[in-house]
Amino acid sequence: MSDWKPIIGLEVHAELLTESKMFSACPVVDSVEAAPNTAVDPVSLGLPGTLPVINRKAIEFGMMVGLALNCEIPPFNQFARKSYFYPDLPKGYQISQYDRPLAINGYVDVEVTPETGDPYTKRIRIRRAHLEEDTGKLTHIPGGSLVDYNRAGVPLLEIVTEPDVNSAEEAEAFGRKLRAILQYLGVNNGDMSKGVLRMEPNISVMHKTDTEFRTRTEVKNLNSIRNVFRAIKAETERQIKLWESGDSVKQATLGWDEAKQRVVIQRYKETADEYRYFPEPDLPVLEVSREWVEQVRKNLPELPDAKRERFIRELGLSEYDASVLVMDQAVAHYYEEVLANGANPKSAANWMMGNLFSLMNANEIAREDIEQIKISAKQFAALLKLVDGGTLNRGTATTVLNEMWTTGDDPAKIVEAQGLAQVSDTGAISAAVDKVLAENEKMVADYLGGKDKLLGAMMGMCMKALGGKGDPKVVTEALKAALDARRT
Repeated sequence: MSDWKPIIGLEVHAELLTESKMFSACPVVDSVEAAPNTAVDPVSLGLPGTLPVINRKAIEFGMMVGLALNCEIPPFNQFARKSYFYPDLPKGYQISQYDRPLAINGYVDVEVTPETGDPYTKRIRIRRAHLEEDTGKLTHIPGGSLVDYNRAGVPLLEIVTEPDVNSAEEAEAFGRKLRAILQYLGVNNGDMSKGVLRMEPNISVMHKTDTEFRTRTEVKNLNSIRNVFRAIKAETERQIKLWESGDSVKQATLGWDEAKQRVVIQRYKETADEYRYFPEPDLPVLEVSREWVEQVRKNLPELPDAKRERFIRELGLSEYDASVLVMDQAVAHYYEEVLANGANPKSAANWMMGNLFSLMNANEIAREDIEQIKISAKQFAALLKLVDGGTLNRGTATTVLNEMWTTGDDPAKIVEAQGLAQVSDTGAISAAVDKVLAENEKMVADYLGGKDKLLGAMMGMCMKALGGKGDPKVVTEALKAALDARRT
């Protein structure tokens, strides 16, 4: 395996969150939830005599993405006809961009955590980002196929990388970073399960003795970033086995069988696709003035990298903690709301990334869906303030958090109803400590004889005697004082 290196280029298709379609005023709807063929018009149906009109907002959204990916925005871009005949394209061609795309020559720096070895930063170059219209949706049934044109004509931005990706881990890191950028920009919601964001890796492998690339394959219609990772792993291994056995890889389009965790060959490609691109005669060349570009640039929101650096600089978070918190926009928003309600930045980060994420994982709730949980940011902040203020210790606070997760109640209400407030009364604590030591004379003697590790066990007994509600700092001080008093 060490003699081989994956060579991967990624194609990403992102539907843009405009109100209307790419070339008409027809509204954009949720193509999964909406009834079939209820958001169509003569243009998206490709009826004779219709003329397309460019959606300005789609152009600006595309420019935003290009600028966020460090791309150049050429002064002129042009739409072209991409010919292919399939039922989901009623015109018999797709309006796309070919030799004059919207954005070119960009890059994204991603932080990669490999399965073995140290984390590192990798620059993935962006070859181009171009606009086109999405196709309709086919549903295959016995004896035929059903077609829904709700999605036909929706603005689609295709982002193409250079073949700079050399592992499944790098592809995963790029996918997560790109999805976060699109979400922060507000141009795509990142829901791969609904097909609004689609990633398709082009995969080949290169032996250490090779001087040029080998035959590549393309995996289509991956519905999660994790499946991108798995598909690349599987296809890389498949290709290496073929080459090492003396066989060869044939250029093909592949699918991913999630149930069997393997790639499936859908069709072999003996020749390159013949799309017969030519300039779209019904649309003019689009001039993009430098003033327009700068106006779009000025309106860019704070992006993940900038937010991460701010969290490190202003809040004192570690680079790792800040990176985790900004990776999903919903998580970053929740975290900042927690802080706005008075929580300590480091406590909030620790509790979110520890206890709260654990609860979400156990209940199979993705981090990007954090706003769906019953615990509001205000309630979470209130819990943290009870901990930092000494009302609750960590163990009791975890119990309260679990109750909040189930009921959605405020932490103060739960603490009062269940009598969970932390015991800080020195008299009560000293009495509990004395009782524990009197009942465990041998352990006390062993500790005084030099077995220092027994202190933790006695501390646990004292906390148990206090119902888990003792202030750990006060209990520790009382326990050490009582033990010191017993030294002869």
